[in-house]
Amino acid sequence: MAGIKGILFDKDGTLIDFDRTWFGVADLMALKAANGSRSRADHLLIEAGYDFGTKRFKADSVFAAGTNADVIALWYPRQSPAERQATVKEYDRFVGENASAKPYGLPGVKEAITKLHGLGYRMGVATNDSTRGAERTLAALGMAQLFDAAYGYDAVANPKPAPDTVRAFCDLTGYKPSEVAMVGDNRHDMEMARASGAGMAVGVLSGNGTRETLSPLANVLIESVADLPGLLAGDSAAY
Repeated sequence: MAGIKGILFDKDGTLIDFDRTWFGVADLMALKAANGSRSRADHLLIEAGYDFGTKRFKADSVFAAGTNADVIALWYPRQSPAERQATVKEYDRFVGENASAKPYGLPGVKEAITKLHGLGYRMGVATNDSTRGAERTLAALGMAQLFDAAYGYDAVANPKPAPDTVRAFCDLTGYKPSEVAMVGDNRHDMEMARASGAGMAVGVLSGNGTRETLSPLANVLIESVADLPGLLAGDSAAY
């Protein structure tokens, strides 16, 4: 932990409340894909990972961990590549105007990020949302000035769980992967950390991931990003 200089954060479920921020938007997206059919939209939501029993998206489901392109590929399987590209662009715009502009921050996260920034950590966001969506979210949360960069699925050749985003962050900061911690709530985040040789894979339980899904890949689990300053300071009571 003493060698960590930079931190990459997942966005949804890590910095913001995933289900509270995204369900309404996901529902509108599904209704659009279903041409207004309520029953068909519900089916599409289930396909994408929504559990109507728990009223949560399942850990590592397409909607929880994938990109907009993954969702479109699932919901529009017969589209041509050109049609799919146009649909992804349309959904990126829709998401940017809704979820990304109206996020629900998780308790204590802004305070923790502010503290880490004051301690000299360089920070970035690694998300499978679009880069514009990530930037709008940080601005809406009043935290954009605390981050060096935001990387969406469209900012790198290969999004999570590929190691590209960690490498891009290292290119920006001059840090080695071993000096970077990856913090996230899904297996994709932990897999990216492992694939890139990141110095630490920190799983948070504030999103869709569970102890069962995260513990095989995470170096450590904490309840929330709010506990991260204590973890990095070596306070065992924080986790």
